[in-house]
Amino acid sequence: MFRIFFTYVLPLLLPTAIYMIWVWRARRNHDHDSDDAIPELQKGPLFWSMVLGFLLMAVGLATLALTSGDPPDSGVYQSPRLQDGKVVPPSYKQDKP
Repeated sequence: MFRIFFTYVLPLLLPTAIYMIWVWRARRNHDHDSDDAIPELQKGPLFWSMVLGFLLMAVGLATLALTSGDPPDSGVYQSPRLQDGKVVPPSYKQDKP
C-alpha cells in the first residue's frame, strides 16, 4: 500500500497540492487596501503542476524498475506450485555448471 502511495499518488498530487497551498497563502496574505488583484487559481500553472506530477511519477517508476528486482544471474525461475497439499512459494533454481 505504501509503495503504491509513494510511486503513484504522491508524485501526482504533490505539485498540485503545493500550488494550491501557495495560492491559498497568497490570498490570505493579500493586502486588501492595495489595487493589486487577488491571486486565484489559474489554468496555466495548474496544468503545468499536473504535468510535473506525471513526470515525477514516471521518474519514480523508472527508478523503481531500474533499482529493484532480482539480478539477471539469479538462476531459473521456479513458479509457485502445489506440493503435498501446500503452496510452495516462487524461487530461483540455480543452474549447476
